[in-house]
Amino acid sequence: MTAPLTGLAWTSANVASAGWTSITSTVEGTSANFGKGFAQKSGYYLCYTSMINNMNPGDVLYDVIILSEKTPLPSGYTYVKDFSDSKTSVSKKKRLCVKLIPFGAAETAVFDILLSSKSRVVPNYLRIGEMGGFALWCRKESVAKPTPLPKPRNISLEMKRLSLEPENADLPSEKPAVPTRPAALKRHESIYESSNVYGISAMDGVPFTLHPKFESSVSGGNHVSFSLYQNFNIKSLADIEKEYDYGFVVERTAAARLPPSIS
Repeated sequence: MTAPLTGLAWTSANVASAGWTSITSTVEGTSANFGKGFAQKSGYYLCYTSMINNMNPGDVLYDVIILSEKTPLPSGYTYVKDFSDSKTSVSKKKRLCVKLIPFGAAETAVFDILLSSKSRVVPNYLRIGEMGGFALWCRKESVAKPTPLPKPRNISLEMKRLSLEPENADLPSEKPAVPTRPAALKRHESIYESSNVYGISAMDGVPFTLHPKFESSVSGGNHVSFSLYQNFNIKSLADIEKEYDYGFVVERTAAARLPPSIS
């Protein structure tokens, strides 16, 4: 069986009503008729159902026990009642009891019921007890529950206008979008912040050379002769401003040009 049982009942017929299955024979192949004997015209059969509705699963059979007539009924359990024939009298010396719980709260449930002789051992089944000359067995398994599907998003028109996603974002695209790689920069090319004019230097690319006036004063590689300082003259502020007057034409031209393009 692939679904948990949802109920047990007694019936006087070996063919139960629609949706129910009668246990008419034991695992040995003998008749599973309860109560038939002296001064009793007919017996009764145990039947079960496993009707599960996907929209509303309802209750499942969580446990089955056998109680004597003097044992009080435990909390949450009910007696298995007659199913089809109210005239059939089920023995009260021992009563078959079941416990039903909601499908959503069940971690394990009863998936099958078998009958056998008292001396028989049924592998992989749990012995419930003895009743009416038979041994009752049940098989319990874990209840597999369907994975809930996510509900579709319900976004109002105002929220769609504020969203950065395109209108057909929920629809599958014909071809997956392939991310483009950023373009590589050419060698010796740099990127500058266009909002900051000081990011571009007017001396970019200008090699450093020593003025010919001071070449004769250099000796020994990086060592400068002290005779260089003998020709220094003290100048006034006006002389310095006149001599070093500079219009910053190169700097203005560099600041006005656009940053290098990316290819």
